[in-house]
Amino acid sequence: MNTAKTIDEESTGARKVAVVTGAGSGIGRAVAVELLTAGWSVALAGRRPEPLAQTAAAAPAGGGTALTVRADVSRPEDVAALFGAVRDRFGRLDLLFNNAGTFGPGGVPVEELPYDAWRHVVDTNLNGAFLCAQAAYRQMKEQDPQGGRIINNGSISAHTPRPHSVAYTATKHALTGLTKSLSLDGRLYGIAVGQIDIGNAATDMTAGMQTGALQANGETAPEPVMDVADVARTVRHMADLPLEANVQFATVMATAMPYVGRG
Repeated sequence: MNTAKTIDEESTGARKVAVVTGAGSGIGRAVAVELLTAGWSVALAGRRPEPLAQTAAAAPAGGGTALTVRADVSRPEDVAALFGAVRDRFGRLDLLFNNAGTFGPGGVPVEELPYDAWRHVVDTNLNGAFLCAQAAYRQMKEQDPQGGRIINNGSISAHTPRPHSVAYTATKHALTGLTKSLSLDGRLYGIAVGQIDIGNAATDMTAGMQTGALQANGETAPEPVMDVADVARTVRHMADLPLEANVQFATVMATAMPYVGRG
C-alpha cells in the first residue's frame, strides 16, 4: 500500500485527479492510460501490484502522475486506505471510475451456482462499487472547491442478460439503481454521477466471444468486438465535461453484436 503523505504539488492545481478501480487490466487499464495521457493524475487501484505497475508504465512520458495502490474494493478497510492515499498525495478528487468487477463462474446454470460464487460477484460488483462511491462522495462533498464526478461501469447486462449470468446481471441492474440514487443525492454538492454500459470491448475477459458465445436460443455463435480504446475515449469525454453537464447513461457497444432487436 502506498503511504505517501506529501501532497504532490505538480499534480494539484491545473491537473485533475482520478481514481480508477480495476486498473490492472482490460477496460480499467485502457481508461487509466487514456486519462494519464491527457494529463490527469490517476490513482490506479487493484488487487495485484504487478499489473498496476504495468498500467503505469504503459502511459507515455510527460503525461499525468500515476499512483498505484493495492486495494480489494470488497474490503471496507482497503477502500478507506485507497481514498486516504489519494487525499494525502493529491489533496482532492475529481473523478472516480468505478470499474472493478468480475463475471464470476461462466456458463453455470442458476440451479448449480454455488452461494460462495454468488457472494463473491455481489461483494465485488455491487458492494465494492458502493464502498468506492461512498468514499468518493464524502471526499467530493468535503473538499474545496466542492464537487466531482463518479462514472460507474454498468455493462450491457444492466439492460438485458446473457444465458447463465444471474449473479453478474443482478449486480449490474443494481448498479443502475446506485447510479440513479447517487446522481440525485449529489446534486446539492456538485457531484455528477453517470454510467457507461459497455458491450463486447476486446479484452481478456471477452476473448472467447470471437470464437463462440452462448446465445439465448441455446446455440453458440461468434460475436464481434470493438477496440477497448473506443471505450476509454468515451469515458474521457464524460470525465472532461464541466460539472454543470452530465452523461447520465451511455451505451458503447460493438455495432453488430446481438443486442438490439433479436440479434
